[in-house]
Amino acid sequence: MEKPVRNAMTIDVEDYFQVSAFAPHISRDSWPERECRVEANIDRILGILDAGKAHGTFFTLGWIAERYPAMVRRIVAAGHELASHGYGHLRASDQTREQFMDDISSSKKILEDLGGQAVLGYRAPSFSIGPGNLWALDALQEAGYRYSSSIYPIAHDHYGMPDAPRFAFHPNGAQGLLEVPITTVRIGQRNLPAGGGGYFRLLPYAVSRGLMRRVNKQDGQPAIFYCHPWELDPGQPRMQGVGLKTRFRHYVNLGRMEARVRALTRDFAWDRMDRIFLGQP
Repeated sequence: MEKPVRNAMTIDVEDYFQVSAFAPHISRDSWPERECRVEANIDRILGILDAGKAHGTFFTLGWIAERYPAMVRRIVAAGHELASHGYGHLRASDQTREQFMDDISSSKKILEDLGGQAVLGYRAPSFSIGPGNLWALDALQEAGYRYSSSIYPIAHDHYGMPDAPRFAFHPNGAQGLLEVPITTVRIGQRNLPAGGGGYFRLLPYAVSRGLMRRVNKQDGQPAIFYCHPWELDPGQPRMQGVGLKTRFRHYVNLGRMEARVRALTRDFAWDRMDRIFLGQP
């Protein structure tokens, strides 16, 4: 019997008030005073993955890790991969190379000190590595990372590099950093998103399931799925003063998300990024 393709389950560990779309409305100075809900939401995700006998990769902010070290250790103790999402959810495209090096190096050290394991992977906040800052990939390799999952090969109003390869590739040759893009499906001349996020909440579950199965069967490739802890939290505080488009994208179908993630663990085989793409034990 043919073994199922192992897909990569990835979680971007940040809280609801740290998303880039809310940045114009929420000052960073206010973060320490806001109600944090990430720990309870991560524990919910850990329970779902445990019940589904699935492992994944948790791209974690250094800011969050410093405040919830026990949560970081629970992630590692459950057999998941700890990876970096930077320190304070600053877009890579909004930083100089020097600032970026400081961000990715400090977050790597924080996570390794707390988790007790090497941090090999990085995901840029809001997939903010693209044509204008490909130097960030060189910086990641220099900082000791083995892979990145920071390029989304779609056209989007906030991010995207639609001409990038759809599957894992080495931007600077075989010995360089491995870039692992979020999953897309090619329809005609366009790449359509098929790897989670707001599209997973907006579209019927059967559509997302069918797209990922297509990638597994027709392309013979693992799917890269991502979500955030706040997406499983319909009780989170509602931000005031944000536009209708931002409000819709953030809050649509939050109440359905947990059941859909549970369904994913039944319908697909899931593992860590480092095991699937780097051959780690």
